[in-house]
Amino acid sequence: MKQRLSDRLNARLERYLPEQRLFLKSDDGTRFIRMRPLTQATILSGGALVLGWMVVVTSFFLIGAITSGSSRDQIARAQLAYETRLQALSDERDARAREAEQALGRFYIALDEVSKMQGTLLASEQRVRELETGIEVIQRTLRRTVAERDTARDEAETILARIEDAPEAAATAERRAADASATAAALAEVLDATALQRDEAVVVAEGADAEIDRMEAMAALMADRNDRIFGRLEEAVQVSLSPLEKVFARSGISTDAILDQVRRGYSGQGGPLEPLVLSTRGNPSELDLDTQRANRLLNRLEEVELYRIAAESLPLAHPVPGPHRRTSGFGPRWGRMHSGMDFAGPRGSTILATAEGTVTHAGWQSGYGKLVKIQHPLGFETRYAHLNSINVRQGQRVSRGQNIGGMGTTGRSTGVHLHYEIRRGGQALNPVTFINAGQDVF
Repeated sequence: MKQRLSDRLNARLERYLPEQRLFLKSDDGTRFIRMRPLTQATILSGGALVLGWMVVVTSFFLIGAITSGSSRDQIARAQLAYETRLQALSDERDARAREAEQALGRFYIALDEVSKMQGTLLASEQRVRELETGIEVIQRTLRRTVAERDTARDEAETILARIEDAPEAAATAERRAADASATAAALAEVLDATALQRDEAVVVAEGADAEIDRMEAMAALMADRNDRIFGRLEEAVQVSLSPLEKVFARSGISTDAILDQVRRGYSGQGGPLEPLVLSTRGNPSELDLDTQRANRLLNRLEEVELYRIAAESLPLAHPVPGPHRRTSGFGPRWGRMHSGMDFAGPRGSTILATAEGTVTHAGWQSGYGKLVKIQHPLGFETRYAHLNSINVRQGQRVSRGQNIGGMGTTGRSTGVHLHYEIRRGGQALNPVTFINAGQDVF
């Protein structure tokens, strides 16, 4: 049956592929090989398949080469754009910091001027109160003297009426009247002097009122100037604080817990800080609005410094500075939890520490292969697995951006890549939130 099927196929192919004979000549004689149509068709089909396979493989190689070149160009452009944006952010941050320092200097100068004006105003108010007290004393003395003079005149008139016929009594009354007149004249002189002093005090008081009005106008101008200074300082603080707040918001960490830990770790100071006290009414126990605003601004500046220290302690940098691609993210994978991120790149690619810290492990660990663990401040730990080489040792202090090893494929790995983990308190965190947040700061 099989023979009949091949014969039928040969008969049908005979029209297109006639039978051929291949002669082989040797010393012993000449032999030939008969190539039937089915054999020729099989050979041609195999050759076509081999040729097609070669064409497809060549196409894949060409497409891969073109795609690889385009990816390198894209990575280079992305790297250049990242560095440009980083430089622009750094320049803007420095400019804002300089503006804040200049505004703070002007603010302290303004505080000195306000203090001097306050002293002058308090001295003027004290002088006015002294003059008012003197005027009241003189007025009371004048009223008492006028009342005594009137009483003496009444007594003299009564005595004169009773002893009109008594010469001695009249003489005594005249003497008393003369004494009363002398007393009245002396009192009149005192009253004139008192009135003159009162007039002078009124002039001084009017001058003090004018000085007070001028000081109040200057205080209003100073308040407006302080408001502009405070506005610029608050704007500069907000510009400095916004990227740092965005870092903690993206990383998903409680900012209160982080800042409390920073305060406990960086609590050394040279002495207690007292709040600024400025009062135009001479009562240092009552804080005016500018003083409260200044104290709030100082608290915000302290908060900016705490945010900066916390951000420098977080693993926000990228562990792979060179060309790479992300091959696996954080989360469930193949029914199991993938506790980090995978970055693929050329063998031996530089691996950097993402924050300063202490190396707690530098060697082989099952599954991870060659592994580096770094303990960072605030309870963070980073892990760098499947390394080809390790450039640090256990117990060594490393800084952000320090070369700690080269990318490899050691341990349980399907290819050259870096397995990168971030943990806090033993719990794995998503590294992509820290890497994306770090682009706003570094």
